[in-house]
Amino acid sequence: MAYNFVEELKWRGMMHDIMPGTEEQLAEEVTAGYIGFDPTADSLHIGSLIPIIVLMHFQKAGHKPIALIGGATGMIGDPSGKSAERNMLDEESLAKNVAGIKSQLERFLDFNSEGENAAELVNNYDWMKDFTLLDFVRDIGKHLTVNYMMAKDSVKKRFTGEGGADGMSFTEFTYQLFQGYDFLHLYQNKNCKLQMGGSDQWGNITTGTELVRRKAQGKAYAMTCPLITKADGTKFGKSEGGNIWLDKNRTSAYKFYQYWLNSSDEDSENFIKKFTFLTKEEVEALIAEHNEAPHLRLLQKRLAEEVTVMVHSQEDLDNAVKASSILFGKSTSEDLKSLDEQTFLDVFEGVPQAELSKDELTEGLDMIGALAAKTNFLGSNSDARRALKENAVSVNKEKVKEDYKITASDLIAGKYVLLQRGKKNYYLVNFV
Repeated sequence: MAYNFVEELKWRGMMHDIMPGTEEQLAEEVTAGYIGFDPTADSLHIGSLIPIIVLMHFQKAGHKPIALIGGATGMIGDPSGKSAERNMLDEESLAKNVAGIKSQLERFLDFNSEGENAAELVNNYDWMKDFTLLDFVRDIGKHLTVNYMMAKDSVKKRFTGEGGADGMSFTEFTYQLFQGYDFLHLYQNKNCKLQMGGSDQWGNITTGTELVRRKAQGKAYAMTCPLITKADGTKFGKSEGGNIWLDKNRTSAYKFYQYWLNSSDEDSENFIKKFTFLTKEEVEALIAEHNEAPHLRLLQKRLAEEVTVMVHSQEDLDNAVKASSILFGKSTSEDLKSLDEQTFLDVFEGVPQAELSKDELTEGLDMIGALAAKTNFLGSNSDARRALKENAVSVNKEKVKEDYKITASDLIAGKYVLLQRGKKNYYLVNFV
């Protein structure tokens, strides 16, 4: 084995609960272990990165990772950590989501290895779709008592109304039974002996180990990671615009990079252990270096670099760094024009803008019109003249004089021109 999987997770703060005997099982043989992913969207978000990284560590340690996509259980909804029932998905939406998630997981795990620890992707819809209710109740349901199922925290909280819950439907109550059956199925068909997940999944996971014991007279194991929280109490993985997705069509690589770059010192010290594969020595050296000069934000920069390359690519990181420097560093019109439209809009999100017709560019738009008469960026024509005389006006980051005319050759992404007065006053003109 390359390294001790359990020890690796422990020093990174990624271990919450572990069933006795799990470490011995992993030391004894190459073991198949799985984590389930909910197909509620066609992309995972950064909340899914910890389970993905756990599977990456698992494979790196020589074991066989199985990623289970809950095509069937996604139709039910997991009550763990929820106070209300979730919307159910139809088959077409599920198929689209499963395909999207599969393509993302292939970026992180080696599914093509010739070795016995090649990753595998499974969808529980494949074995649940032909299972009749009568068969399920007869073959599986009889092995677990209602008392056992009621004792689980995720169920108890919903029944007692904790966290604003208003009870639980029978559909959700059966969820742990279905998840337990997944483990039994994988145990019997893939020799899978370990299930991993977030700490809120402990109840569902141990239901699976119990089902393996009672139905198959086998020994299965369980392990969970702590749920990620931010030091200031705000929800990890959320920004003002909602989830931070792993799909750059939903969250641009620039915004993704910025999310990590803006971590607090406390969070980045925690995140660098969990979200990167830097060694313990590298992490400790980096934290020490950061603490000597916190204003340089070395931790945040390294964290943002590592995670952006892992999820996207080196090229996406380079573009994100370049885009980040546009607001604060010295950049040129060429730098702006090299950005794709979404990144450009992300960089200048919230900047006031005006819409003008492209006809204005036929003979060139004069600077007084661009700054005042046509856009109201500056208060008056005289303000515009004064700013131009003071050499304080830039078009696409390059200084211009009063005689400059804006033409189609100035357009960024075929439609935008960035005006600037001084260092921090930006204005976007959108030519339609």
